[in-house]
Amino acid sequence: MLSVVIVAWNEEKNLPRAVSSVRKVADEIVVVVDEASSDETLNVAKKLKAKVFTHPHTGIVEPMRNFSISKAAGDWILLLDADEEITSELTTYIKKVMASNKADYFRIPRKNLIFGEWIKSEHWWPDYVYRLFRKGHITWEDAVHSIPFTKGRGEDVPAKEDLAIVHHNYDSISQFIDRQNRYTDYQLQTLIDQGYSFAWSDVLTKPMAEFLRQYFARRGYTQGLHGLALAILLAFSEATLYLKLWPHSGFIPVQIKLDQVTEVTRDIQSQQKWWTYQAKIDASPWPFKMWWQLVRKLGL
Repeated sequence: MLSVVIVAWNEEKNLPRAVSSVRKVADEIVVVVDEASSDETLNVAKKLKAKVFTHPHTGIVEPMRNFSISKAAGDWILLLDADEEITSELTTYIKKVMASNKADYFRIPRKNLIFGEWIKSEHWWPDYVYRLFRKGHITWEDAVHSIPFTKGRGEDVPAKEDLAIVHHNYDSISQFIDRQNRYTDYQLQTLIDQGYSFAWSDVLTKPMAEFLRQYFARRGYTQGLHGLALAILLAFSEATLYLKLWPHSGFIPVQIKLDQVTEVTRDIQSQQKWWTYQAKIDASPWPFKMWWQLVRKLGL
């Protein structure tokens, strides 16, 4: 028996699409609605004839996932967010692997649609997520973006578009900023619990490092303006996180000299130069790859 479990917070528009996509594979559909939902999500869930429960607002999805799984009767669980859907090809694949009994849990690739575009750069694709499993073989820690605890044998669904969960991720810049504001609140608490001390240099180095990671290391530059925008927004999220740590130091005033800023950013500038050459190496035909590797080595 397969229970499809969906968690939802202000998802009156997305929830019907998610439920519709799993009708042909689900023996039961469980929807857990965040009590802080201010739209018609709860009523929509009831009209869709799902088993509906509510959960106190936590601001993050992980506690709701563990709760929702506990309400499922199936020996197999397919876990979705309300802004996701599955394809008919993935439906067929799920039925096949459940019948084969060859694994206890599966990671499924996820196709992220952000600002109307499928983002294919590293980190965003194939973006494997733990979503299909025998009940009791996966649990989540109650922390934002936590990696679940697994038990038993796992396998990956092939990284093919037709076998991916379709994730209608960020529809607008405002939505992105709103979510990152919530996420950084929880990340901030983690830093505080770890005893992390605020340093003014983090406000520069952390966002710059995140931009380099997203735009260069994860090849965001291959996604045009979408890739650049995501790198900037995620760098802004890092700046927000460490600036939120500042008040916990009492907004202590710090005098910063220009040469200190120059010193702090020098290493980042060196890293940017290295990654710029790497991007040129990756994009060049074979004979030119050696040229750019030599240029980078010589530091020209």
